[in-house]
Amino acid sequence: MHYDVFNGDADGILALVQLRLADPKVSQLITGVKRDISLLQQVDVSQATSVTVLDVSMEKNADALSELLAANIPVTYIDHHRSGEIPGSEQLTATIDLDPNTCTALLVNEHLSGRFYLWAIAAAYGDNMTASAETLADKHQVSVEDRAFLKELGIYVNYNGYGRSVSDLHVEPAVLFKELVQYENPLSLKDNEDSVFFMLKKSYKYDMLNASAAKIHHDSDIAKIIELPDEAWARRVSGVLGNDLANQSPDKAHGVLTLNSDDTYTVSVRAPLNNKQGADKVVTQFATGGGRAAAAGINKLELSQLNTFIDVLVSYYAN
Repeated sequence: MHYDVFNGDADGILALVQLRLADPKVSQLITGVKRDISLLQQVDVSQATSVTVLDVSMEKNADALSELLAANIPVTYIDHHRSGEIPGSEQLTATIDLDPNTCTALLVNEHLSGRFYLWAIAAAYGDNMTASAETLADKHQVSVEDRAFLKELGIYVNYNGYGRSVSDLHVEPAVLFKELVQYENPLSLKDNEDSVFFMLKKSYKYDMLNASAAKIHHDSDIAKIIELPDEAWARRVSGVLGNDLANQSPDKAHGVLTLNSDDTYTVSVRAPLNNKQGADKVVTQFATGGGRAAAAGINKLELSQLNTFIDVLVSYYAN
């Protein structure tokens, strides 16, 4: 059995859409909410014949990867997160690029020689890599109208990936992948008013309207930190709201805190768009932090650590 293991955000889903359009496979899909990244351990080693892993940190899945390789199971790994030490195995084909201006879907686009570049552009927009999306769109002379649609699509697919559990999401990521992979050209979605695009668009607009009343903990020339309540809509917008704030103030770092039921915060951090580094260094100073240089997060930040977090974020980008 082949396994496709992928992040449940725009980058993971749309990377797999490209691969399976190019090389259709019957596979077991393993995915989840965006922050559910310990996915490789769900692969049944006794059943697996091959595995593809997309947009999931190798560092966070090192033990499960080692077990697969020890069982001589071929693994193709494409990602842009912290990898740790990459195993030296003939069974592993790894494409890992930590450049803050690339994402997994763009790496897949290169691997496929641009065969499904429109999906890659949508994914880059969704991962808030607007400059990279525009560069690829320029290369293929994509119209202004089509860029606007692909940007919306990427944002809505990314928005759908955020939640405490899959029950918070509008569409399970595996189901969303199955829906989108039916379209060789993502622009076809705009001609179908019953498509998932229009459902997610309506939901996104509603949730973002709620977010306009967010509590502000800190706002300076260096950083802005806001808090959202313990509500499903808040968990859904936590990531895309961080991206939206970053686009509005590209010289600032941003932190979006979402209150959890156990009196902790889930935290999304965005490095300044004009200084896309350090988000991972900020969050890994806390026990459940992880991510990449431009965008990272903390799964559980104690309420008592809030002021420490603010100090760490502000002091890092003040230097």
